[in-house]
Amino acid sequence: MIKKVIELQGASKIYTMGENKISALKNANLTINQGEFVAIMGPSGSGKSTLMNILGLLDRPSEGRYLLNGERVDQKSDRGLARLRNQEIGFIFQVYNLLPRTSALDNAMIPFSYSKNKWTKKKRSRHVLKLLREVGLKDRVKHKSNELSGGERQRVAIVRAIVNNPTLILADEPTGTLDSRTGREIMKIFKKLNKQGRTILMVTHDENMAKYAARIIRLKDGKIIKD
Repeated sequence: MIKKVIELQGASKIYTMGENKISALKNANLTINQGEFVAIMGPSGSGKSTLMNILGLLDRPSEGRYLLNGERVDQKSDRGLARLRNQEIGFIFQVYNLLPRTSALDNAMIPFSYSKNKWTKKKRSRHVLKLLREVGLKDRVKHKSNELSGGERQRVAIVRAIVNNPTLILADEPTGTLDSRTGREIMKIFKKLNKQGRTILMVTHDENMAKYAARIIRLKDGKIIKD
């Protein structure tokens, strides 16, 4: 039986600015199954960021329902959403969000500080070192993030996102600051992770990067216009 990771049902997001109401997302219906690699595309102001914030439990829909792994989450408390974010979602950002004077190894281990993982520090370290080697950072684990290239920093960010084995990986313009060759290298890592069974949802403006996904969803004016 195919497991549904994301079910968005009639989701809308309305922001009130003074006397004006802005519809950032309009009646979105979306299902993403376990193991899918999906790209979300659309021009500026199309609703991509709003959709990702809702799916990443950083915001709530004004209307509609959101089910994550079959559990309705749009009505949960802020504390409940924070717990689910930590346990179920791995985030990868365009600007990496690494601690600059901290080693690649220690940056990648940060999620353990907020998890219920009972591993010893030694076992956690071995696990992270293995993942860093798999993304090509075998010789860079002790380097501080401000000593790494953009592509290397993004590799560290990818490892940080998957150390707790999340249900869903959300990547927001993960190649946006990289040159095309480095971007392709990062996308090959995404493909490898997807082949391992990981569910990936990626926002990108780059058609060439979107082609690495098996499915492309396009937004315009807050609506899903093509899937």
